[in-house]
Amino acid sequence: MKNIVNQSVLTAFLFTMAACQPKVELAVPDKPITVNLNVKIEHEIRIKVDRELDAVFSKESGLF
Repeated sequence: MKNIVNQSVLTAFLFTMAACQPKVELAVPDKPITVNLNVKIEHEIRIKVDRELDAVFSKESGLF
């Protein structure tokens, strides 16, 4: 009799634990994914300014 009660309790416990498992879903976004390329443009501008400053501060420019 105890064996049947123990099995019933164990079965009920297992069903309860199985029902509490989290569910993971993947969903498609409503808006399209966009990539912002402003970083690359700013980087190119910075390189150009750095080269111009190198030319201004070079020894051949006679500034210093």
